Amino acid sequence: MHESPRAPSVDGDAPPLIRVQDLSQFRLPDHFRGRSAIVVVLWWLVRDTLFLASPQPLYGFRNWLLRLFGAKIGKNVIIRSTARVTYPWKLTIADNAWVGDFVELYTLGEIYIGESACVSQNAYICTGSHDLRAVGFDIFAKPIRIEAEAWVASDVFVAPGVTVGRGAVVGARSTLLGDAPPYAILAGYPARIVGSRDPSAKPGDGAEAA
Repeated sequence: MHESPRAPSVDGDAPPLIRVQDLSQFRLPDHFRGRSAIVVVLWWLVRDTLFLASPQPLYGFRNWLLRLFGAKIGKNVIIRSTARVTYPWKLTIADNAWVGDFVELYTLGEIYIGESACVSQNAYICTGSHDLRAVGFDIFAKPIRIEAEAWVASDVFVAPGVTVGRGAVVGARSTLLGDAPPYAILAGYPARIVGSRDPSAKPGDGAEAA
């Protein structure tokens, strides 16, 4: 990587500042959104009006709107009206899954939510971030998978590129920076394994901690 440019010193006695972030250099990669700017803005208008204002029981209507913009939505999917999807064409939700109030599905990259998985209120499923070592604040996206029967509890943050394994639980207000193994129970910042949902697990293995 090239050396970061140094900003001019405002004080002759002080050492020159190292320039680590210059937002004027930021550029969105070609085709990053996956659709034209017109389609993106049209979806945001629909999301913030028709989708958001729809009464709670109209799950089928909201699923239809998402499908209309390219999302792959299974049968009997429950998505609350206050959930926010950035780009629906990068979203796949399997049958019988739930997405709670004020969930942020930040689909800069692909998000997959498996069958009978639950993402509870205020969770933030974040597929995108910035390269903190790039002066231009380069943006990137990595997919997130929440496998079947997993539960991402309230206020959980899931980082880019993470997989929540089948049947795993991420406890409320946790921060998940790495993969959650199947059937594991995790909690904390960063989230760590505190137990297991595996019915064959022995008593006293820490499952009661969740």
